[in-house]
Amino acid sequence: MLQRWIMELLRPLLQWWLTRRGINAFVGADQFIYWRQHDPHARLAPDIYVLPGVDPRTHVRAWKLWLDRVVPSFAFEIASQDWEKDYFEVPARYDELGVRELVIFDPWSDQHPDGVRWQVFRRVGQRGLIRVEASRTDRVRSKVLGCWLRAVGAGSDMRVRIAVGPGGEELVPTAEEAERAAKEAAVAAKDAALARVGELEAELRRLTRPQRRR
Repeated sequence: MLQRWIMELLRPLLQWWLTRRGINAFVGADQFIYWRQHDPHARLAPDIYVLPGVDPRTHVRAWKLWLDRVVPSFAFEIASQDWEKDYFEVPARYDELGVRELVIFDPWSDQHPDGVRWQVFRRVGQRGLIRVEASRTDRVRSKVLGCWLRAVGAGSDMRVRIAVGPGGEELVPTAEEAERAAKEAAVAAKDAALARVGELEAELRRLTRPQRRR
């Protein structure tokens, strides 16, 4: 269930982020990607993936590389409690798929001795997909996405957010947060305008008040 909550928050955030940067890409989640024709085992269903150059409005049920011709530029996997499979088997399959960058996030990393919160794999020349970072901190940077991925909250409230800034210190707001902030700003602006009108009316009354003769 935690995996689903993380995906449901992060996928639209990534779509908004890429669109805002003027990048035409489709951000999908939990759909099969096949990379070898007539081999049903050559497939993956990334928790989240990015298809560069694909219209965000595209309807995707399954993606077949020999037909669709676009390899995901980015993939995001949330490790399950069966962590050994996700740590050691999954990266090799993404290497075979040809993805440029893979990020594995382990929300259970503190529950097993070899756990790390983040693993980042990138394609390095002829060496293929290589792990370039393993971190127990709360954030890592994605070169492909051009932003930070940052864990916030704990336990069942843990989520992954997009962050910006030199060290990933500024969280990119969700649609709900942005809407709430806009409403609060509008109310504050209205209150400030009413207060200013009150000040002007008071000043006008002062200026037009008849002067007492001495």
